[in-house]
Amino acid sequence: MIALSLAEIADVVGGQTHDIPDPSVEVTGPVVRDSREAVPGSLFVAFVGERVDGHDFAAAVIEAGAVAVLASRPVGVPAIVVDDVQAALGALARHVVTRLGATLVGLTGSAGKTSTKDLIAQVLQRKAPTVFTPGSLNNEIGLPLTALSATEETRFLVLEMGARGIGHIRYLTELTPPRIGVVLNVGSAHIGEFGGREQIAQAKGELVESLPSAEEGGIAVLNADDPFVKAMTSRTKAKVIFFGESDEADVRAENVRLTDSGQPAFRLHTPSGASDVTMRLYGEHHVSNALAAAAVAHELGMSAEEIATALSEADSLSRWRMEVTERPDGVTIVNDAYNANPESMRAALRALVAMGRGRRTWAVLGKMAELGDEALAEHDAVGRLAVRLNVSKLVAVGGREASWLQLGAYNEGSWGEESVHVSDAQAAIDLLRSELRPGDVVLVKASRSVGLESVAQALLQTGTEGEVAAR
Repeated sequence: MIALSLAEIADVVGGQTHDIPDPSVEVTGPVVRDSREAVPGSLFVAFVGERVDGHDFAAAVIEAGAVAVLASRPVGVPAIVVDDVQAALGALARHVVTRLGATLVGLTGSAGKTSTKDLIAQVLQRKAPTVFTPGSLNNEIGLPLTALSATEETRFLVLEMGARGIGHIRYLTELTPPRIGVVLNVGSAHIGEFGGREQIAQAKGELVESLPSAEEGGIAVLNADDPFVKAMTSRTKAKVIFFGESDEADVRAENVRLTDSGQPAFRLHTPSGASDVTMRLYGEHHVSNALAAAAVAHELGMSAEEIATALSEADSLSRWRMEVTERPDGVTIVNDAYNANPESMRAALRALVAMGRGRRTWAVLGKMAELGDEALAEHDAVGRLAVRLNVSKLVAVGGREASWLQLGAYNEGSWGEESVHVSDAQAAIDLLRSELRPGDVVLVKASRSVGLESVAQALLQTGTEGEVAAR
């Protein structure tokens, strides 16, 4: 974080100092909520959780070198005491980003947020120091903590914004007001909580409503291929730039294809020129993510050639998202188990088939959460798609939703051993251990709550000799 004195922090957050001998002492290290991350110069934020109270670790973090604790009660060590720790954290983030003067890029969407955020950051890092959301820490706590990790040298701050209801993104934009807002898509993720795509679009569009006007430098980067997103043009005073494969897109892809290993390649067109891209990521769905990143980079002054080079060299930075690992025996494991919704599930299946080409393909799939009344239809549709794509074998893991996956496959014509329903992750591991052959490709994907990453991890520890080669 940029250096701030404890007195200044107390003033910004409306808090009272307790047991602080010298309020002029500065916080020069990171702002952390995990006591294990406390280092000399840091500020520890004490949240009260369901099972752990951060205040109980106050003495330990001071001993580790933290300057003070941001707390809701006195803790017997240097502390700034506030009524609401979360609100105080947000106020501190707002103060820091305002003082910093960096360009803030906010992005949201039903699918692909984290992958796109990682791409935008890797492209912009070529131009200037960039700070971005680690993993998927995109809520009212993770977002301000990310913003507070910026330093005086930071020029770009790329922030992923998630929502589980109307008003959530509006709140996040008040904490960290973006100049550039990216909306990727409006899909089925969390539709059970929102109630429908119209409500999801309403929530996601809060990002573009928050942007400054075009005259003040505001830029809305919108997906021309998604009608819900395209319609957000009317909800912003910012300049609008479209990305996509549509002819209307300002930044678009032509001649999209997949390499033999399933990695997308295309001709990138921007208003400033064109250049070829061959990505290191897997699956055609990353083309749209790359175009969103390219649109942001173009608006910030990068040439088509610079953008194409950066996209071609970008890696997957967040774990369990199309994480491809080849075992020494030739079995390829695709760990995409971080989360799942209907759109990302379909994209992952298509990527699996593209990677398979002449090899046996396995789709180990589990529950997609928070789909509400659409859950049965969406799980059935994914099971059917696996058959239509000629996935060699579907392994549906879990309870009711997994049975719907398998039923969809059965109704689409998978009557033999092409699909199977197993009770849990261990049963899937046992099945795969007994049946995998060298050269097979295995996709593992479900909502985060299912924990199917354990299947991928077990397979990487099974039947191998020597080092596992990640690629």
